[in-house]
Amino acid sequence: MSAADTARQGSPRRPWSGRRLHFVGVGGAGMSGYARAAAALGARVSGSDRVETPYLRTLRGEGVLDGAVGYREANIPAGDDVEVFYSSAVPAESPERAAARRRGLAERPRADLLAELSALRRTIAVAGTHGKTTTSAMVVHALRGGGLDPGWMIGGTIGDGLANSHWSEGEWLVIEADESDRSMLSLDVEIAVLTNAELDHHAAYASLSDLMAAYEQFLDRAPQAVIWDRPELLALRHGPSVPYDVAVPTLTPGGSRFSWRGAQVQLAVPGAHNALNATAALEAARLAGAQAQGAIEGIARFHGAGRRFQRLGRTASGALVVDDYAHHPTEVRATIAAARTELAPGRGRLVAVFQPHLYSRTALLGDQFGAALAQADVVAVLEIYPARERAQDHPGVSGLAVARAAGERAGGRQVMWLPGREEARRALARVLQDGDICLVMGAGDVDVLAHGLVGS
Repeated sequence: MSAADTARQGSPRRPWSGRRLHFVGVGGAGMSGYARAAAALGARVSGSDRVETPYLRTLRGEGVLDGAVGYREANIPAGDDVEVFYSSAVPAESPERAAARRRGLAERPRADLLAELSALRRTIAVAGTHGKTTTSAMVVHALRGGGLDPGWMIGGTIGDGLANSHWSEGEWLVIEADESDRSMLSLDVEIAVLTNAELDHHAAYASLSDLMAAYEQFLDRAPQAVIWDRPELLALRHGPSVPYDVAVPTLTPGGSRFSWRGAQVQLAVPGAHNALNATAALEAARLAGAQAQGAIEGIARFHGAGRRFQRLGRTASGALVVDDYAHHPTEVRATIAAARTELAPGRGRLVAVFQPHLYSRTALLGDQFGAALAQADVVAVLEIYPARERAQDHPGVSGLAVARAAGERAGGRQVMWLPGREEARRALARVLQDGDICLVMGAGDVDVLAHGLVGS
């Protein structure tokens, strides 16, 4: 029996009853959300990940699945009706993917499941090189504030105690559309949001033109579009669009104020880039039918998505520790600028701690990372987080190149090369002072260091 047949047998509220789904890589921010949605739709769900993760623990706590640690053939349930969905980070030779092929099971990329989920609801999809998670989270808060009941699939927790995903009975679904594996091109989209376009995933796109062509295809899938008001982005759209921008916002410690369609908006997250993100979110919410003042109030209550300028606490010396996912030079520069607005006038320093992500990205953008980090008062660079890459495939590439590039531009300010996590924790504990902001950035496991600095 096909998946469509079993879905049709389910109840209207649980249309996936009878389906058995196994998720390889379920401990990630994206896949964990899809598993939660599948369970809400009535499917029997199982899954595994390479290591233990907070998302995996949360799924266990919610009773969604048991969640195995380590990839093994035995993790896949018995039976010939199991559908195996895999994360783009899991290679084809992974034991579970290989076992699925040997058993003749359906082995499908996560994009296929996203396509199914987006077809069940009216979908707002947020794409762009930077700001996707925050903008998507802001859309959710704006819709909820504006009287709607959206579901969402977002690559991080979205603040106010809300998880990275939720399947609601409302008509709208908000999805963070990922360009890294082109899964954004599988979505069934009603409102497309494009925040910006800059080449980042060099393994997936040969050039910026290649990336722009993909965004063009993404926009073509949607009858309505909200696009940052830049000529090169608007030129990608062949149908009606809502250009958005924001006049220079008033930046305040911890937030900003700006005007949107004649109304005043107050944000509780810092930086001019977040005022721009909020404007995109408000425009998308308006197109979805959210009540305007309620949407503005919903945005005002947004205090940040997980690992997006997340204030963790203070060190023993009194420095504020902030964790952020920034892993591209543009993001690093914007996050440092936002952190500057948090410093008390004439007091304290901005200490930027950065863990490069991927050897390939570091090799291509190391010099730009150094230039961005040099905007801080003190810089510390850790060794590269390899993720899916191997050091032997990138000889001579290390985080030291980023530290050197920062040192060349720092004008004599302190730059530290601290490759080990514990080494970095001890050194930073000695350096940090009361009034400082310690901004810890990266897409790897550098958040462990950030949490370890609190109280030390």
